[in-house]
Amino acid sequence: MSRAPRATAVLCAAVVAVGVFAAPAAAHPQHQVRLIGERTVPNALVFQGTTVGGLSGIDRDPRTGGYVLISDDRSDRQPARFYTARIDVTANGVGPVEFTGTKSLLRPDGKTYPPLSTGDGTTVDPEDIRVDPWTGDYTWSQEGERRPNLLIDPSVRSAKRDGAFARELPLPANLKITADRGPRQNLVLEGLTYAAAGSLVVSTVEGPLLQDGPDATPEHGALTRIVVQTRSGHQLAQYAYPEEPVFAKPVPATGFASTGVTSILAVDPLDPTRFLVVERSFVTGVGNKVRVFEVDTKGATNVANRDLADPTGVRPVRKRLLVDLADLGLSTVDNIEGITWGPRLRTGERSLLLVSDDNFSATQVTQVVALAVRL
Repeated sequence: MSRAPRATAVLCAAVVAVGVFAAPAAAHPQHQVRLIGERTVPNALVFQGTTVGGLSGIDRDPRTGGYVLISDDRSDRQPARFYTARIDVTANGVGPVEFTGTKSLLRPDGKTYPPLSTGDGTTVDPEDIRVDPWTGDYTWSQEGERRPNLLIDPSVRSAKRDGAFARELPLPANLKITADRGPRQNLVLEGLTYAAAGSLVVSTVEGPLLQDGPDATPEHGALTRIVVQTRSGHQLAQYAYPEEPVFAKPVPATGFASTGVTSILAVDPLDPTRFLVVERSFVTGVGNKVRVFEVDTKGATNVANRDLADPTGVRPVRKRLLVDLADLGLSTVDNIEGITWGPRLRTGERSLLLVSDDNFSATQVTQVVALAVRL
């Protein structure tokens, strides 16, 4: 999602002391990643009366072999919605993105979500989407809103395949937005995945909570959170995730520079601890940097009941670089926000698809990148 510039927070001495911020994580020597291909969706494509854009989450549907993608349109253009699509992936190439349907996401009362301008407090900011492996429903996350006169909590909700409201997952108290605690604006539930055969719902906060210290800058990283819950919403743990420092300084110096966790994906559907995490950075005058890390929560400190502004004694999750998209020879590296496993390839590799959020901007692209991966 697009981010508005804000003043750089003062770096806390306790954050400086955390060694994980000293240098980017090294790549695992046994990881093998290659580019299969990339596709772009025409800017402002009109499909079934909607404007295709803002695609911030993607998941493969095992029931159809197709994909579901969520738009982060806050009902400004058309009501908040998701799309289904067919994307053929082989070991040698990726086919065009062929949209097959779209449905509005509905409130419990059966109505569509209104734009923020209505001020009724039910506006949503959709970010990620997953197919529930048990029910086939679509589980999706949204970021809420933090404004001086309007606080809307983030949420994780499930919709039937026709968009009808199915349920809402209870969220931990520290993910609720209050005047002086909780998530920052536009830095909330960007990532969502199922793990442990669908028995766990795992989400990521894009950036540090207000009580967790300053946001990342070119001088230092930050600590954000991975949240592990049962599918009924019972919280099992929160883990500190060490974001990399922003990769460059803005040009001009007064420009915007940010980094954040935009997606999470279970490495194996049966494994409760290993994930792929997408870190996306944008710097004015420089562009985007997108890196995918392999993360393991095993042995990390459960920080569910503590703030992270002082991280003394906290062991963050372990992370290793899987791929920096700058190394793949892509036509461009845009605002990648979604990630999913595709089909296993005849070569024995796994296909991995990523999608970018074009922010409905004519200067950006909706980009689908297909990779072949050996872990």
